[in-house]
Amino acid sequence: MSDMTISRVDTRILDVPLFRPHGFATFTATAQPILLVTVELEGGVTGFGEGVVPGGAWWGGETVETMKAIIDGYLAPVMVGRPVTDLAGIVADFEKSVANMRFAKAACDIAMHDAWARALNVPMRDLLGGRVRDEIDCTWALGVLPLDEAIAEIEERIEDYGHKSFKLKMGSGDPAEDTDRIVQLAEALDGKVSLRMDVNARWDRITSLKYLPKLAEAGLDLFEQPTPAHDLDTLREITTRIGVPVMADESVCSPADALAVVRAKAADVIAIKTTKLGGLLESKKTVAIAETAGLACHGATSLEGPFGTAASLHFAAATPGMNYGSELFGPMLLKESYTTEDIVYTDGVVKVPEGPGSGLEPDWDKINHFTRK
Repeated sequence: MSDMTISRVDTRILDVPLFRPHGFATFTATAQPILLVTVELEGGVTGFGEGVVPGGAWWGGETVETMKAIIDGYLAPVMVGRPVTDLAGIVADFEKSVANMRFAKAACDIAMHDAWARALNVPMRDLLGGRVRDEIDCTWALGVLPLDEAIAEIEERIEDYGHKSFKLKMGSGDPAEDTDRIVQLAEALDGKVSLRMDVNARWDRITSLKYLPKLAEAGLDLFEQPTPAHDLDTLREITTRIGVPVMADESVCSPADALAVVRAKAADVIAIKTTKLGGLLESKKTVAIAETAGLACHGATSLEGPFGTAASLHFAAATPGMNYGSELFGPMLLKESYTTEDIVYTDGVVKVPEGPGSGLEPDWDKINHFTRK
């Protein structure tokens, strides 16, 4: 058992360029900052986790810099010297040292799962309940793009990777112009693929009730978090009035949040970001609540790199309630990877990596190249 003892926790910030700018509702990213967390065991095994916030501090209130400080100063001391098999107890003890900071805690949770699975020489999904699926549908998100660029990118993704569904970012511009842009895109594609939209919680009630029906009429089949996270009443109104499934993302950052959404009947789908929920253990609780209430769950992304994405894939592979596809495309947005093999995307799905732990091995030359000096 001494071989399972956590001997060291390291963190380093990576700055990984994106292959093209990715627009959110209030921010456009050209590179993705990623906090790479390594958990080393006495037996020589190392596990990997990633701290990633989509778009930076404006979305989740954390950054790679704050995560590094919290992990180095407060979470690592809780882990070091304890067997990784105490994972649930360690995660519970995090709450005695640090409030909130779910993205930082998720990075540690995932790194410990990875180290434990590697030490046992089993895939991470085996620690999470065993195999339910080997692949999951993968939606591609376009960011905020002009019409011609959006059409060109959709055609390219269909040709190269077989994507069947696409998410369109909105909320950064005038709602009328934003809506017209999406309606024109839907008309140009004429039902060729599934289209969803994400406002990143930037519209108020009046704006939502004015423009969402137009998007429904254009054929969009999912509305992601059009209104602010706290406003479950309006989210319920949209869910019950407009006739298009609504997905709660910013509204659900904990199992308790999922229960509040269920009680309010405020959504049809829950976006499961293992990062925003604080890791794999808290994600399992969240899916269990949604599944029990009859809500679907979608594998959402914080634009993690390969290790974080692989962890979410293993989670989806072991969790029956993850039944509404995914958008776990983060590594595809990076200009270069930093693992020796890439996650496989083909025919509109993403494959769960095989092998011990996450199934991925680090490329230390690339990691050192991307490490912030």
